Amino acid sequence: MSFSKDKRQETIIYLVLWGLLFLAPVMNLYIRVSDTSDQTVDWDEVFMVWREYGVFFAFFLIHNHLLAPLLVYKQKKLLYFSIVAALVVAFSVYQCTDRPAGRFVPGSHYEMSEGRHGPPPMMDSRQEPPPMMDGRHEPPQFDGHRPPRMHDSERPPHKPDGKRPPFQLSPHDLTAIVVLVLMLFANLGIKLYFKQRREQHKMAELEHRNLKQQLEYLKYQLNPHFLMNTLNNIHALVDIDGERAKEAVIQLSKILRYVLYESNHELVPVAKEIEFMENYVQLMRMRYGDKLLFSVSETDTDRSFNVPPLLFISFVENAFKHGVSYQEPSFIAIERKRYKGKKGEDRLLWTCRNSKHQRQGTDGQDSVKNVGTALPKQGGVGLKNVRQRLDLIYGSNYSLDVDETDTTYEVVLDIPLET
Repeated sequence: MSFSKDKRQETIIYLVLWGLLFLAPVMNLYIRVSDTSDQTVDWDEVFMVWREYGVFFAFFLIHNHLLAPLLVYKQKKLLYFSIVAALVVAFSVYQCTDRPAGRFVPGSHYEMSEGRHGPPPMMDSRQEPPPMMDGRHEPPQFDGHRPPRMHDSERPPHKPDGKRPPFQLSPHDLTAIVVLVLMLFANLGIKLYFKQRREQHKMAELEHRNLKQQLEYLKYQLNPHFLMNTLNNIHALVDIDGERAKEAVIQLSKILRYVLYESNHELVPVAKEIEFMENYVQLMRMRYGDKLLFSVSETDTDRSFNVPPLLFISFVENAFKHGVSYQEPSFIAIERKRYKGKKGEDRLLWTCRNSKHQRQGTDGQDSVKNVGTALPKQGGVGLKNVRQRLDLIYGSNYSLDVDETDTTYEVVLDIPLET
C-alpha cells in the first residue's frame, strides 16, 4: 500500500470526524427548535460552540502536521513530548484565562452577566436590614438604585473595567484540557496505526519476494539434477538401441520445453504437469523395456485445477532411480484422487508406490538399499527440495507421508487444490 493512499485514507477519517463534530451543534439546535413552538434560531450559541471547537481544531492541525511526524517518522521522542507538554501548558493558560468580563466565576454568589440572569439583586428601601450581632440594626446607607454594601471578603473576584480575571482552574477548564490531551493521543494513535499497516504491507511484500526467490533457487537446483539423470538414461539407451535413443532425444526436447517455459509460473494446470510426467515416463520406459509395469489410476478425470510445477516428478524420478531393476520385474503405481477436506475445500491425494529390490553388496552378501528412506535426508537433492517447496507454498496445510516395507516404498502427498 502506497504512502499517498494511506495519507488519503487518514485525511478522510479526520474530515469525517471533525465534520460530525462541527455538525453536532447545528443538529442539536435543529432538534431543539423542532420540539418547541419557538421557531427562533439562536445562531450565536452555535457560533460560540464553533469558536470553542475551532481552538481544538487549531491545536489538532499543529499536532497532526508538525508534532506527530517527529515521533512517528523521525523517532524524536524527547523533542516531541517536550513540545506537546508546552502545547498543553499553553492551552491550559489560554483556557483558564479566556473569561470575558461578566462570565460566571466559581465561588461567587451570582453571575455578573446581565444578559443571562439579569442584574444583581437590589434591596428595597422598605426592607428591614439584617440584624447585627448585638441585636441592633444597621441603618441603611443606600438608595433604591444601588446594591447593598458588602464585606470585602464577600465580593467576587471581578474587575469592573472589563479585564480578564486572574488564572483560575475550573472543572470546565480541566475537562477541556483532558479532551485536548485525548485528542492529541488519538491523532497519534491513528498515525501509528497507518504506519504499522504500511510496515506490515512492506513485510508481506518482502516475505512474498523472499518466497519467490527461495522457490526459484530450489527449482534451479531441481532442474540440473533432473536433467543430469535424464541425460544418463539417454546415454544408456545409445549403447542399447540407437533408434530408441533418437526417440529419447525427441522426448527430452518436450521435457526441456516444459521445464524452460512452463515451470516459470507459480502454478500450472495439472493437465500440463501430467503430460510432462507422461513424457518423462515414456522416456524412462525405453530404457527398462517390458520388465517395468507402470500404471496410473485416476478416480476423478476433472483436471481444472492448478498445482506447483515440477511437484510430482521428483517422486517419479526417485521411483525409477531406486525402485526399478534390470534383472527383476519392477512396478511403479501412481494414483490421483480428488476429494473434499474437512472444511469443504478441494484437496488432492497423490500416491506413488514402487517396488524395492535388494542389491548385492561389495562383500558378496545381499544388502537392502535404503530406497528413499528418511525422505528429507537420504532422498537426494530433488526430494529435499520438494519438502522445502511444500513448506514454503503450503505451510502446515499439507502432509507428506512415507511408508516403507522390505519390498515396497510408498509416498503419499496430500495438498489443497487451487482452481
